[in-house]
Amino acid sequence: MPKLDRVGDVFMLDLGDTENRFHPDRLAEIGLALDEVAGAEGPRALVTTATGKFFSNGLDLDWLMANADQAESYVGSIHALLARVLTLPVPTVAAIGGHAFAAGGMLALAHDYRVMRADRGFFCLPEVDIHIPFTPGMAALIQGRLHPQVAHEVMTTGRRYGGTEAAAALIVDRAVTEDEVLSTAIGLVAPLASKAGETLGTIKTRMYGPALAALTATGGLSLGS
Repeated sequence: MPKLDRVGDVFMLDLGDTENRFHPDRLAEIGLALDEVAGAEGPRALVTTATGKFFSNGLDLDWLMANADQAESYVGSIHALLARVLTLPVPTVAAIGGHAFAAGGMLALAHDYRVMRADRGFFCLPEVDIHIPFTPGMAALIQGRLHPQVAHEVMTTGRRYGGTEAAAALIVDRAVTEDEVLSTAIGLVAPLASKAGETLGTIKTRMYGPALAALTATGGLSLGS
């Protein structure tokens, strides 16, 4: 399960050492961690990372198939997580040491910055291949964070980007060696920790207004076509 630590001004949220799919219990734990980060006082920043082969593999499809009657509320909780991270009033960075797939990739995109391992792991939004269309909120988030042509390729082809390719496409900000991922991520946001606060949250909220409107809309929560 997710674990939150703090080193100086930087909070470190470790999503776990499995596929880190978004089971409702995991979402609740992440939410509590974000509450602590947002509610802290003084300079602060957030690094979200994971241990092992995956950053996150996205939706917990096994749970979703077993609880189809809760699909709408479940997708709503995913939207809420993406919106929360997108507007968190602290500098944020995703330290991607493994695969970031589907909603796991979207979670990475919701951060201010992304650092990815160059030699192993993929960023991929495979919805076109698994026949699960993006919700309007997910589509708006992706299009709000990526160059239009990159967003088009990411969303319509399901292409897998290694770290170096992802950096070239500006999907991530840095592609580095495995042992540099975490230190580079910390180096990006630690100098910005003094900017945390209500003003930063307001700037992000206004900057990504269309994506937030789509993520928080009560309709359009179905994953079906």
